[in-house]
Amino acid sequence: MVLLDPQIISFPDPESTDSENGLLAIGGDLSSERIHFAYQLGLFPWFNPGEEILWWCPDPRFVLFPDDLKVSKSMKKILRDEVFTFTENKCFREVMQECQNTFRKDQDGTWISEELINSYVELHELGIAKSIEVWQNEELVGGFYGIQIGKVFCGESMFAKVSNASKAGFINFIQKNRGNLELIDCQIHSEHLESLGAIMISKKDYLTILKRNNES
Repeated sequence: MVLLDPQIISFPDPESTDSENGLLAIGGDLSSERIHFAYQLGLFPWFNPGEEILWWCPDPRFVLFPDDLKVSKSMKKILRDEVFTFTENKCFREVMQECQNTFRKDQDGTWISEELINSYVELHELGIAKSIEVWQNEELVGGFYGIQIGKVFCGESMFAKVSNASKAGFINFIQKNRGNLELIDCQIHSEHLESLGAIMISKKDYLTILKRNNES
C-alpha cells in the first residue's frame, strides 16, 4: 500500500501492484483532478468517516455487461406501466446528497462528505460525472451517480425512497444507452446488482477494457 503525497497527483500502477483486499493507496486529497485520474487508472475512493482517504482497485471486479442485463417480469411491468419517469443530469448535487443521507446496513454514517460532493459536482460540470434521477408524481424518489470513462460507466452510489425506484432507473439507463455502453463498473459485489446480471471479472480484464476506453 502506497502513502500518497497530497501535493502530487499520482497513484501506484494497478496493473503491477497487487493487494489481497484491493486497497492500493492511502491519503492524497479529494480534488476533482485526482478523483478523475484515479478512475482513469481503475481506482476509486472509499473510506469510513474520519479515516484517511483509501483508494481501491479490487480483484476480481464486479461489473455488468449491458447485453447481460436481466430484467424480471415484475420490473418489466413497472417499466411498461410507467410507474416512474427518468431524467439525466437534472439535479446532480441533490442525487449525491440523497445518497449521502441514505441509511446503509453495516455502515456507520456515510463516506460521502461535502468535500467529496463538491469535487464530483466539478466533474459533473466538466461532463465527466453524471446523475440519473427517478421521479414519481414529480417527486425525486431514486437515482444514482457515477463517472463516465469512454463507454465505461463507473457507478458510485444509489438511493431509493420507494421500492424499485433505483432498480428501475438503473435498468432504464442501460436500456436507453446500450449502444454507448461497453461496461458498467459496479466495483464490489452486491446481491441487488447480481440479480440484474452483474458478474465478477479479473482486475486484468477490467483494466484492459478501461484502457481501451481511455484511448478512444
